[in-house]
Amino acid sequence: MSRLMRFYTYGLLGAIGGLIGWQISNILGLSFTDNLFLSEVTIGALLGGVIGLFIGFGEGFAAQNFLFGLRKALLSALLGALGGAIALPIAEGVFLSIGGPAWSRPIGWAIFGLLTGLSAGFTGGAQLWKGGLGGLIGGALGGTLLEGSRQMFSDPLMGKAAGLMLLGLAVGVFIALIVFMLSRAWLEVVGGKMKGMEFILDKFLAKGGPSAAIGSSPLKSDIVIADPDIAPQHAILTGEGTYFTLKDISMTGTYLDGKKIEISRLRANQRIRMGKSEMVYHEKR
Repeated sequence: MSRLMRFYTYGLLGAIGGLIGWQISNILGLSFTDNLFLSEVTIGALLGGVIGLFIGFGEGFAAQNFLFGLRKALLSALLGALGGAIALPIAEGVFLSIGGPAWSRPIGWAIFGLLTGLSAGFTGGAQLWKGGLGGLIGGALGGTLLEGSRQMFSDPLMGKAAGLMLLGLAVGVFIALIVFMLSRAWLEVVGGKMKGMEFILDKFLAKGGPSAAIGSSPLKSDIVIADPDIAPQHAILTGEGTYFTLKDISMTGTYLDGKKIEISRLRANQRIRMGKSEMVYHEKR
């Protein structure tokens, strides 16, 4: 999946999550209990959880692997629900405490976006703060668009529907955008079933930090390549602070620039072949 396609996918899935969240909030209403705070926390958690769930599925869609996407979606839903549970009461509290200007509500939705963005760092190869920054910007912008939609539409239900879709879209797009803009190292699949897919490696670059397993199993590998000729765990990427080493642990071999390797230092623009898939290693200095 190309970067442009990833932005589109994250944005579309976030918008779908916002639309479903709107339907759920309409069914329950904002005051379905006598405790308004509890109602806001619950509705916020449901909205955030649904939007986070769909954005999380974006990775599985890109990787063409349901289990891989499910693992990411569940964590994204959990953090999205936490963010929504915090965001809606804060948004309403700030809104009421300073006299009700519409611009105050996006503060709460920025917090929702921050926590949803952090889940991208937990489940992907990006550093936590990069996903969080993208989510923060997307949440603030989406919250502003949400309030603008409420003012623009004469029908409050339509305004809320459009606004929540825009909120989900903005959070999804900016998570993907900021993560890729600030990424330092990544793998681009240039041949095979997953041609065009890119995997961020920043989280694994630190010396002494976690290594990244490359393979075909979503349960055993951090970077999942859908290729039957790739082992469940085929190779290991280890960060050395300023560069990566690549170690083959398969029976069929890992090839770097056409040569079979056991362990080798990676350099920018080198080509890696496993099974029927080929990747290019990219880095920014």
